[in-house]
Amino acid sequence: MFDNLIVQPIFNLLVFITALIPGHNFGIAIIVFTVLVRFAMWPLVKKQLHHASAMRKMQPQIKRIKKEAAGDRQKESLMLMELYKERGISPFGSLGTIIIQFIVLLGLYFALRKMVNDPSAIVNFAYEPIRNIDWVKDLASKVASFDETFLGVIDLTRAAVSSQGFYWPAFLLVLGSAFVQFKQSTQLMPKAKDSRSLKQILKDAAEGKEADQQEVSAAVMRGTRFLIPAMILFFTVGLASALSLYWFVSGLVAITQQSRVLKQDEEEMEAIADEKPSKKDIIEGEVVRTQGSKNKKTKSSHAKANKRRK
Repeated sequence: MFDNLIVQPIFNLLVFITALIPGHNFGIAIIVFTVLVRFAMWPLVKKQLHHASAMRKMQPQIKRIKKEAAGDRQKESLMLMELYKERGISPFGSLGTIIIQFIVLLGLYFALRKMVNDPSAIVNFAYEPIRNIDWVKDLASKVASFDETFLGVIDLTRAAVSSQGFYWPAFLLVLGSAFVQFKQSTQLMPKAKDSRSLKQILKDAAEGKEADQQEVSAAVMRGTRFLIPAMILFFTVGLASALSLYWFVSGLVAITQQSRVLKQDEEEMEAIADEKPSKKDIIEGEVVRTQGSKNKKTKSSHAKANKRRK
């Protein structure tokens, strides 16, 4: 089912792109495929980014709630849930987007592995309309002519470290993938000047100080900035560099998209902060203040009259 619903459509889209682009270069096809996937997922990604941006901006309110709760976990949880509800934010709002991205990545891995291990699958695993494309028809008779490189420079079937030895062009792609993932994670991290590291939190807890769950979670999240790139480095160093190319390009597009959305959010917040009250608001404010003053005078005069009567 996974093959039919995920792997085969991704595989055929890759073959279709390869057949259409001039030169039929596999590396260029992966880049085009990556950009198309990122833009197809843009609505979901944008929602995820707005969610992450909103969570970043809520850090001062979350800290205020912790102080008000004064260690009462139930009260703190209720106040946090009320804050999330007020802002229209779900703590797990970005989970769906992450799952979809993981499924696409997994499907692409199997599609690339099938294409790399057996180039004849380009014909055999393709849908009937794809097989009727002239380039695919020609390839059926001479599968060995399939260009598995990126512009003839990087062999995308080779891993950075394999039985064939160390392949530095693939290793550069692996390093690039890890770096863009680190940069991408750092963009979305909540920033707080007085945040403690997980090591410091555990040290304080050992000395008898109670550890705050929210602070622990934030510290763990900050640690993933290094954990995920390290995992990418560890796992992809032995995989075909085609996957590293996808991850690298996907990360570059993601950084561009995130920069745009986060900048828009900051500009909107600054505009709201700098917005001057309108004449209507000023007049309404004066009316409310005047009415309040009249009410106070009326109450004062009533009080004096009652005093005289007494």
